[in-house]
Amino acid sequence: MKRFVLDTSIIIDKKISSMIERGELVECEIIIPNAVIDELQAQASLNRESGFIGLEEIKRIREVGKTRNVSIRFSGIRPSMDDIRLAKRGRIDALIKDIAKSESATLITADYVQALVAEAEGINATYVREDRKIDRYIFEEYFDDQTTSVHLKENVEPLAKRGRPGEFKLVKLSNEKSRFEYLTKIIKEIMELAIVYGKGSIEISRSGANVIQLGNYRIAITKPPFSDGLEITIVRPIVRLTLKDYKISDRLMERLENKAEGILIAGPPGSGKSTLASSLAEFYKDTGKIVKTFESPRDLQVSDEITQYIPLEGSFEKAADILLLVRPDYTIFDEVRKTRDFEVFADLRLAGVGMIGVVHASSPLDAIQRFMSRLELGMIPHIIDTIIFVKSGEIKKVYELRLNVRVPTGMKEEDLARPIVDVRDFESNRLEYEIYTYGEENVVMPVENEEVDNIKRLMQEKILEYIKRYDKNAVVEMVSTNKAVARVNKDVIPLVIGRSGATIKEIEKMFDVHIDVEPTISSMGREVRYEITEAGNSFHILFSDDIIGSSINIYIDDEFLFSAIVGKKGKIKVSKGSEAGKKIINALINKKDIKVLQV
Repeated sequence: MKRFVLDTSIIIDKKISSMIERGELVECEIIIPNAVIDELQAQASLNRESGFIGLEEIKRIREVGKTRNVSIRFSGIRPSMDDIRLAKRGRIDALIKDIAKSESATLITADYVQALVAEAEGINATYVREDRKIDRYIFEEYFDDQTTSVHLKENVEPLAKRGRPGEFKLVKLSNEKSRFEYLTKIIKEIMELAIVYGKGSIEISRSGANVIQLGNYRIAITKPPFSDGLEITIVRPIVRLTLKDYKISDRLMERLENKAEGILIAGPPGSGKSTLASSLAEFYKDTGKIVKTFESPRDLQVSDEITQYIPLEGSFEKAADILLLVRPDYTIFDEVRKTRDFEVFADLRLAGVGMIGVVHASSPLDAIQRFMSRLELGMIPHIIDTIIFVKSGEIKKVYELRLNVRVPTGMKEEDLARPIVDVRDFESNRLEYEIYTYGEENVVMPVENEEVDNIKRLMQEKILEYIKRYDKNAVVEMVSTNKAVARVNKDVIPLVIGRSGATIKEIEKMFDVHIDVEPTISSMGREVRYEITEAGNSFHILFSDDIIGSSINIYIDDEFLFSAIVGKKGKIKVSKGSEAGKKIINALINKKDIKVLQV
């Protein structure tokens, strides 16, 4: 007589009683592990529906089995409390497989993973799946036309993000908390559809985490111990756009068609970067180019003519070797995250492949800096020529990168000429940033707009005329076009401000500028001599022995920088990477006045 062992999944699915009634199981012995009974009893004690369904199914099997010469026997050890607590991690499943092995029986299961593991261990297993046409996935009940992602976690109310890129709202979908059994049912359907029915693919598989691409849905599943509970995040693109939908200027369109071959699409998470990348892929495909993609996971919405690659044997480097053999004109790299990804991107671009990279960044400049930390500065313009910054689903800024050799803006001496990466606003061709090496540091310097600079200079002169009525040695600095700082002797500050601020308010109203009044540094201490030297990644500010142990204040162009106490060796150490260190670098480059006052 044949023997069959049942696991929890096949009993809860109520498949066995139906198989007996149809005559598919006759004259056989059914073995139900005691671990299954205890697990169903534990679930029923907690008022979980699955426990009651399973126990009713065992009663049904006993009743219909009498007519088909099918006997039932319970076998195996009772699970301990530790076994029950670890049921989610497969402990009960392991006990069930052990019984099938010891009884030389066939395991019947509705769990594909359980069947796969049993067969790997040399146990006869039958996987019973429901042959059904999938018209709608279980989780699709949470989606509507405006839903871009659904977030499900056990013992937490289901949530969804709805709206358009940059304008998402987090919405509670139900006041009822998601149950573990229900989430397990969703995961089971997803895995069956992806693996058994071939409707999707497992993009990433790790201990405690899986990422599955199921049609347009990208599904991330996390389990303990990686996460503190079972969680499912389902993301779906809600729009599919073409380049025309972005209202791109003729100038930018001409560049994309003829010149741009190293493009970075940058923006914060959820800003619409991948949507733009898909639009560019379709644009280049329609212009007669061969286009491929590098993705992990594969969630770009592109047509069948565009082949989507994932890491080969876990490596984009190996995938790049194959990619060069298929000779693409353009490759979309979504997303460039790890150091090796940046290196692969650079290698493919230098090999002559047009590259479009998607990078998480809060500003266009942050995208460049992510490359600066991984590649030589002089190589960056050869790898990246265009940066497109996306926010709220719109193109907010486009930069063009060029390499020049000249003296940086603000410097005068010809011997300071060096290679400089110019970062220009693409539409206006206005130089906005310069990137170059100073000492051992890569420096990113903003370049002020000349027109704005002239306005600030003129306003500074006019305000200074009024302030000098109170202090002929007064200094005025324009912080911006609508804010100034006036520094005067501390004795005349009350006169400048006036009673209840009347005087300074009158000047502010006259120039439509907010003015802060501060004492000049000459009235706040004695100026002392110093020397600045470089030592690796630090500056050393050196003083004479009579300053040792004194408190000093450091100013740049009359702006307070920091306070410190001079050490026993007569020096103060400032890291180049610190905020103060960066300001000192800027001051040395632009010949700003650095003053040190002994307090």
